[in-house]
Amino acid sequence: MTADLRHLRAFLAIAEEGTITRAAARLHLTQPALSRTLRQLEAHLNVRLVDRSTHHLRLTAAGIAFRDRAAAAVAGVDEVLDPTRAGTWPLRLGHAWSALGEHTTTLLRRWPRAHPETPLELLRVDERDAGLARGRVDVAILRGPVDLPDVVVESVLREPRVAAVPVDSALAARAALRLADLADQPIAVNTRSGTTTLELWPPDRIPAAAVEVANTDDWLAAITAGRAVGVTTTATAAMHPHPAVAYVPLTDAPDVTVHLAWREPPSHPAVADLLALTREICLG
Repeated sequence: MTADLRHLRAFLAIAEEGTITRAAARLHLTQPALSRTLRQLEAHLNVRLVDRSTHHLRLTAAGIAFRDRAAAAVAGVDEVLDPTRAGTWPLRLGHAWSALGEHTTTLLRRWPRAHPETPLELLRVDERDAGLARGRVDVAILRGPVDLPDVVVESVLREPRVAAVPVDSALAARAALRLADLADQPIAVNTRSGTTTLELWPPDRIPAAAVEVANTDDWLAAITAGRAVGVTTTATAAMHPHPAVAYVPLTDAPDVTVHLAWREPPSHPAVADLLALTREICLG
């Protein structure tokens, strides 16, 4: 038997839902049919993907490794078969927040002049790898470490950190701040894709509270409402100016390195062109 796209979709539904029952309902299949499809895929690969020894299914180590590859393959097929994209092959550049900061507009304006035949799509994906693992993007802008198979990572920028505080707070009037100046405030922490954790502070000045958020919009909302202060980079100040938020330089927080990441072999023929243009813009 040869596995096909149907087997990959079945496996991904099981991986996401955690049970055969919910996955079968999602796919409008009977439970025996879905279980049979999973066994066929495992037989084809000659590896166990799902541990069925517990009531709540868990992926094996091989299943976890296979999940990202399967997701990327399904996303690629869906992209090719999307009728709204027929006749075009857009290059997808992903980011979790703030893209390339002040360099973003330059890239988006120069790309169509240099490569009019290839649309460039800038996509925000609220995941630490900006959608690269699941095949949602061809190149990702990443802040922070990433460990993905067959992925090349290259640093292109270093961004200073800044504090984000409500504009009517006493902190907003300061020319510069230190991490200790924020320690008495709740800290907005993006747990899905952010680079700030409470471990950024010295052990003797760790903030007492964190306000957990899942994306940049919720992070900004927490700060504008006066529920928290934040730590980010100059890219956020460039991409998300807000009349209720003041961005103040932080003098003792380490810079954040910005990376480009892509798969080898590349998932789009224009990846090399995008890398070259981005290096030219960011590195000069």
